[in-house]
Amino acid sequence: THYVRENSKLDKEALERATSVYLVDRVIPMLPEKLSNGVCSLKPNEDRLTLSVTMEIDPRGKVVDHQIQETVMRSSERLVYDDVSDILENDDKDLKEKYKHLLDVFKNMEELCYILMKKRDNRGSIDFDFPESRIILNEEGKPIDIAKYDRRISNRIIEEFMLVTNETVAEYMHWTEIPFLYRIHEDPDTDRINEFNNFIHNFGYHLKGTQDIHPKELQALIKKVKGSTEERVINTLALRSLKKARYSAEIDGHFGLAADYYSHFTAPIRRYPDLQIHRIIKEFINGKMTDKKISRLEKLLPQVADISSKMERRADEAERETDDLKKVEFMADKIGEEYEGVISGVI
Repeated sequence: THYVRENSKLDKEALERATSVYLVDRVIPMLPEKLSNGVCSLKPNEDRLTLSVTMEIDPRGKVVDHQIQETVMRSSERLVYDDVSDILENDDKDLKEKYKHLLDVFKNMEELCYILMKKRDNRGSIDFDFPESRIILNEEGKPIDIAKYDRRISNRIIEEFMLVTNETVAEYMHWTEIPFLYRIHEDPDTDRINEFNNFIHNFGYHLKGTQDIHPKELQALIKKVKGSTEERVINTLALRSLKKARYSAEIDGHFGLAADYYSHFTAPIRRYPDLQIHRIIKEFINGKMTDKKISRLEKLLPQVADISSKMERRADEAERETDDLKKVEFMADKIGEEYEGVISGVI
């Protein structure tokens, strides 16, 4: 937000794009690379301007204190997800030696990650753990392999830290009564849930209380089917029976996360809603939020929410379609061979 000034050409273009798009072979960034890969990117041993949320979290995962401040940070290492996972999961001796000055930090992060996961699990947060694929291309952009993408401990650590930050920010700003942008996930339609319930009945499963379903019900089902042959098809259809999360200027909770307050705060380089709320927070914590600014935000935020939701859907579709395209390309020279498959829906 220090570099992307409100109503500048850069800002208008960023809103029009609203999100960075991650395709198989390229990224179409929301902001120019001088920002996204340059002065706003965390380079080791270089000072960076940041908006930080410092949280104190008790052993049960409750955020007992927090501050949101404009800070300067200096990253000490450029770490790789797999390296950190290999240290924590496989006790990799060489990597432990290389990063011995950070081992205590990694251990603390892992411990906190499990505490936060347990807290979310207890309240009913749904964790769809789909086996995702990674398409590997050669230099000409031709797909040469499709590998399974693993969600390892380092990925989960960052995920949990981002979730707790997004919740903390949303709750804090909700109580200030300043206009804000939330990430909401409405309760599912009863008809869709009943239809899904009828389907899983064929496998011997059943959801209770479909009229006013609680995320805990779906969470319990996802745990029950884990490791079964029907796991993938049931998870896919469970996800399809839920509504899509979207942005809103009104708070309405997040069904999938079983959270009352949620926002997108952690990625202002690649998502416009995050950029927008960083501006709001900075004005607020610096005592610059006037009545005039409040009434302008009341008009502006529903439009930002609308554009951002629409562009997010478009980006998702583009990502899916380019993935499909590369998968078809990968299979093009395998016509005539036989494979096993699972039918996940019939129209």
